[in-house]
Amino acid sequence: MTTTAPKLKTSAMIASFVDPGQKTTAAPFGHALVAAARENDKIVGLSADLAKYTDMHIFAEAFPDRFFQMGMAEQLLLGAAAGMAETGLVPFASTYSVFAARRAYDFLCLDIAEPNLNVNIVGGLPGLTTGYGPSHQATEDIAIFRGMPNLTIVDPCDSVDIEQAVPQLAAYEGPTYLRLLRGKVATVLDEYDYTFELGKAKVLRDGNDVVFVASGLMTMRALQAAQELSRHNVDVAVVHTPTIKPFDAATVLAEIDTDRLVVTLENHTVVGGLFETVAAAAAGAGLGRKITPIALPDRFLDAGALPTLHDRYGLSTDRIVARVLDELS
Repeated sequence: MTTTAPKLKTSAMIASFVDPGQKTTAAPFGHALVAAARENDKIVGLSADLAKYTDMHIFAEAFPDRFFQMGMAEQLLLGAAAGMAETGLVPFASTYSVFAARRAYDFLCLDIAEPNLNVNIVGGLPGLTTGYGPSHQATEDIAIFRGMPNLTIVDPCDSVDIEQAVPQLAAYEGPTYLRLLRGKVATVLDEYDYTFELGKAKVLRDGNDVVFVASGLMTMRALQAAQELSRHNVDVAVVHTPTIKPFDAATVLAEIDTDRLVVTLENHTVVGGLFETVAAAAAGAGLGRKITPIALPDRFLDAGALPTLHDRYGLSTDRIVARVLDELS
């Protein structure tokens, strides 16, 4: 008798990188924004017809008079947010990362970043968090944005990062870009002595053999891989770098300036993201260290179910473990 694997639902193409049975928090961004808005009446929310898919609908329901639906017009979204910031408001503008980075780059650059306005761009579906192919996969958003002066870039790991980041982004004087994890978001960092601090990297665990430097959802995978590698008698340290720009080079360089294997892990193309940020910091400090990247390849990715794609492109825990064991052999 032959058996077939169960057919993955469409939802598997959107947010199924959270493991079955894993602890999650529903819509942490939306609820954190509501909490921040109760403390700060200057906070407003905008979206480009994607409030439901960026958890901005939570804010819209709580503060209908402070929410603005701009329709499918990303350039207008950022232009309007800039105007609101000029009047003293604190806008959070949500859309998909691909639309903010590709369609509205010039508006973010000249209307928001150049005058250094407090506008917070919230980008959904960053990196490989959707299976809908290159039109929706923002695999190069950090590479696009890293060169923009004044722009702070945050790549959160989980619900803890997001909940703690939102009020800090609101209080920060300048433009920010948050790579949003939406829906039922994994809750991971509550098990560690961790507090999000804008601009700071944190050592989550120590290890004698390998150092993982990770951001975004790949910090979750780094922690999972570290636990699995311990069964192979490989001791792994994990450094979480939720702020990509400005980069906390001091903390990271202190960890990689040893004889341990150094591996960067990111949900982003190998070009222009965390790997190159760490490598540039190391080169600038005169550290002659090999740095092994675990990242997405420099090409347009396939469409499909996320578990399949994460394994195919090396982001799954099993693939990380195999890569490290191969590097150590």
